[in-house]
Amino acid sequence: MNRSFLLRKILIYAFYTIVFSMLQISFPKAITLFGQIADLMFVFVVLSGYFFGTVDGICVGISSGIIRDTLAGCAVIGLDGTLSIAFGMGMLTLFLAGIVGSSFFTRRMNRNVPFAFVAVVFTTLCYKVIGHLVNYCWVKFALGQNYGLSFNQIIFQSVLPQIAVNLICSVPILLMLLFIGPYSREYRNDMKNRDVIKKFGDDKWLTI
Repeated sequence: MNRSFLLRKILIYAFYTIVFSMLQISFPKAITLFGQIADLMFVFVVLSGYFFGTVDGICVGISSGIIRDTLAGCAVIGLDGTLSIAFGMGMLTLFLAGIVGSSFFTRRMNRNVPFAFVAVVFTTLCYKVIGHLVNYCWVKFALGQNYGLSFNQIIFQSVLPQIAVNLICSVPILLMLLFIGPYSREYRNDMKNRDVIKKFGDDKWLTI
């Protein structure tokens, strides 16, 4: 990877990170369903990891997570009843999203476009379910209070709407990643070829 290619890659990733972060924070209700807001940063990180590998997913996830924690950190109710900002939660969440996206059957499915939407659905589902479990345990066992949502509310007013809005916003993000960059089509095809070789072996690859 030459220097100009690397510089272009960094600049495009930086552009995406800033744009999606600003859109997420400045226009949070642009795409909503039952109160669930489309998570542009989350989808961007998942798709970056899915199409371009673990290193890209981790780097994009950490940088996006730092911006999320700085500008819109997660508020947590402490044991004394006061609200505090849990700095680092956004970075951890997006870091893990990048890893999951980069390892979600990417070699088996050869990083194909239709399965990218399945990756978004799966990671969003994991994110929401784990988030509700953590919140439930904290509210129930640490604060000694009842969790304010029923099972039906969690599924139909939180999990499913979040999956739906994330799928909607994944379409333009996916198109931007594939047609604008950070990588050219030739480089992406080379990545796919190397994945197939690792999966089937050199002799198999020659017969495909």
